[in-house]
Amino acid sequence: QVRLFESGGGSVQAGDSLRLSCTASERAPVRSATGWFRQAQGKEREWVAAVSWSGGSKWYTDDVKGRFNISRDITTNTVTLQMNNLKVQDTALYICVVGRIITVSKIEYTDWGQGTQVTVSE
Repeated sequence: QVRLFESGGGSVQAGDSLRLSCTASERAPVRSATGWFRQAQGKEREWVAAVSWSGGSKWYTDDVKGRFNISRDITTNTVTLQMNNLKVQDTALYICVVGRIITVSKIEYTDWGQGTQVTVSE
């Protein structure tokens, strides 16, 4: 079981940027993916973004496309989520996840981190 350690959350104003980091306890296996979910108060958990084991493929939900960028540093087992032009509706607990790529459009997530809080105010 992979252990995930998230950091980088905080309280910022709308329009600001944050960079979240997720460091795994081991190297990502082939055909795996690492990504982020978020859960806001009173709302269901929502998938945000993911990156393949090699860093060659990236996926985003429409809500963050063009504002967020996910990347992988293989040498440090770290995935970064660069969050730009943050909006109030981005406020949530951001949770790092690891899973197995089933198809080009489906990832089976198996390991979850504890999360890091992002709060955006006007």
